[in-house]
Amino acid sequence: MKRLALSLCLAGSLMAAGLQNRTQIRGEYIEARTADVFTGPCFANSEVDLVGNLAVFGWHVRNGEFDGVKLDGLNVVGVVKASSTLGNVNGNPYPVRSIVILDQRATPEQRIALAAFAKRMGGDLLQDVVKTETLPIEMTFEDDNIHKGAGKLSAGTLATIQTRAIDSRDHLCSNEETWYQPLTKTEHAMPAFALAHTFTGKGLNTTWSSPEKRSAFVGSFQLSE
Repeated sequence: MKRLALSLCLAGSLMAAGLQNRTQIRGEYIEARTADVFTGPCFANSEVDLVGNLAVFGWHVRNGEFDGVKLDGLNVVGVVKASSTLGNVNGNPYPVRSIVILDQRATPEQRIALAAFAKRMGGDLLQDVVKTETLPIEMTFEDDNIHKGAGKLSAGTLATIQTRAIDSRDHLCSNEETWYQPLTKTEHAMPAFALAHTFTGKGLNTTWSSPEKRSAFVGSFQLSE
């Protein structure tokens, strides 16, 4: 009986430790790239392999933890330069070089967790991180509602995204659809119009400004494991 009680106690302790290290995290997501994501076949085919290899994307953690570290209210941004158009099923965008920008408000422990979270969500896009920056990051949505489509992301002066909802002005050929999917896993996402999309940093051997395109997504994410 004593051995059984000891085994049960040990099992309970291990289960508790596992629960403490469990990942449960949710929040909002925004991205913009240099090719239209909401478009018709004629526009998409005119851009493929010419643009769409550059992108900025970011996550705002509403609440939760990753690797047992609480990340409530923090942000992290990825910036990528691919070898060809991202999302093109007939092409290969790899290798991809990337930069990760961490929220300046995060503690050292939280920065490690944020970087790990970004790599988990970004997958292969964030496997070759050539530079990591720590900057003030702001990510907001009008009325705190992603469904309005109006979002803003700023990572210091290095990267910006500003979006509005897709509307009648954006139906140029009356044959538009969501041509590409979001670059990372989302719980829900919708295409948006990029009023601004810039990167002015170092590390990718290029900078860009790609405004006034149907090239963005806004959405939400939830990760449980």
